[in-house]
Amino acid sequence: MKFVNLTPHMINVHQPDGSVRHFAPTGDIARVAVTRTQAEPLDGIPTYIVETGEVTGLPDPEAGVVYIVSGYVSGKVMRPDVVAPGELVRDEDGRPIGCLGLTRAVR
Repeated sequence: MKFVNLTPHMINVHQPDGSVRHFAPTGDIARVAVTRTQAEPLDGIPTYIVETGEVTGLPDPEAGVVYIVSGYVSGKVMRPDVVAPGELVRDEDGRPIGCLGLTRAVR
């Protein structure tokens, strides 16, 4: 199976056996178009309504290929060949250093 990282970040997947698999970014990025419209403030704090549009940069499905994308993209397309990083793994200072597995969005 081939994994293609369509995020701008190194993806470090921590495995149950303690090993870590690393997926370097390819340079291509899958994105969701987002429109933000200012809404009524909450106790003086600005709020926005977010509407998502088209996904760009995501290739068509290809046999044996899994695409790693952001959770935003994964949730928008909900394809079985599209995954996002799982729960974050953090270092002792609270900085993200990887994830626990990969996640798929389903309907």
